[in-house]
Amino acid sequence: MLVTERPGRLIGISRNGTLVPIGGLDLDVRERGEGGLLGIALHPDYASNTYVYLYFTAGTDNALTGRVVRYTLSGNTLTDRTVIVDGIPGAAYHDGGRIAFGPDGKLYVTTGDAGKDQNAQDKTSLAGKILRLNDDGSTPDDNPFSTAVWTYGHRNPQGLAWDDRGRLWATEHGRSGILSGYDELNLIEKGSNYGWPTIQGNEKKGGMITPVINSGATETWAPSGAAYVDGSLFFAGLRGETLYEARVDATPVTLTKHLSGQYGRLRTVVLGPDGMLYLTTSNRDGRGNPVKDDDRIIRVDPKQLK
Repeated sequence: MLVTERPGRLIGISRNGTLVPIGGLDLDVRERGEGGLLGIALHPDYASNTYVYLYFTAGTDNALTGRVVRYTLSGNTLTDRTVIVDGIPGAAYHDGGRIAFGPDGKLYVTTGDAGKDQNAQDKTSLAGKILRLNDDGSTPDDNPFSTAVWTYGHRNPQGLAWDDRGRLWATEHGRSGILSGYDELNLIEKGSNYGWPTIQGNEKKGGMITPVINSGATETWAPSGAAYVDGSLFFAGLRGETLYEARVDATPVTLTKHLSGQYGRLRTVVLGPDGMLYLTTSNRDGRGNPVKDDDRIIRVDPKQLK
């Protein structure tokens, strides 16, 4: 198992739980606010090419930028750094940060609006988007705008997962501050506009997509990583401190809460090759209430969740 830590560390975890530092990570990671070393993805042909992809924040406080790079993992050392995409607007807040390969073999990247609402509706900006790239960083021929942009109108998407029909789902943070609320689960469709900052919650407007479900005006999920298992999309809640289960094969989609308050802020949920869900906590990020053992990786059997 490979785990990223925001200050710029990549750690391997052996089958017996031993922590193994990964060397060769020569990134100029800038940990500020919500930025730092964020997403990780393995190439679909990792067994043969050992490619590891990382998404991180670089630059200075006044000029932050998001970047995706690729390494080759040889033993416990990274080599052959290659920049995949650069120039993603960064900020102390709203940095997105999830990367994942889809069933089409393309690399998907979530980016936040970098604290500037107008970025989300600007199709020439890489901020406030879901990007889709070939594994070498080039633009696929069938992208809707002949750029890396796959969808736009996003505020701060942080979770990606495909269901067994090949449909892409994304979790997204809604408004924040005193108001908060209106966090989203979206069904992602090529070239679509997801409305931020023009619409939120159940609002509708021509040419824009309303979320499949949202948290409403008075509840905050702060949704992050997502994983699909047998008709359900599980996603982690930071401020919500909950593992949420959206039954996406139901009409309408239903939502169930698990583990509420048991482990604090939940950052990521991943489906392991053993059929178990692996959750990471984020209680030492300055917004949680850490206990002695934080932060942790939690292993959960989805069949036992009720």
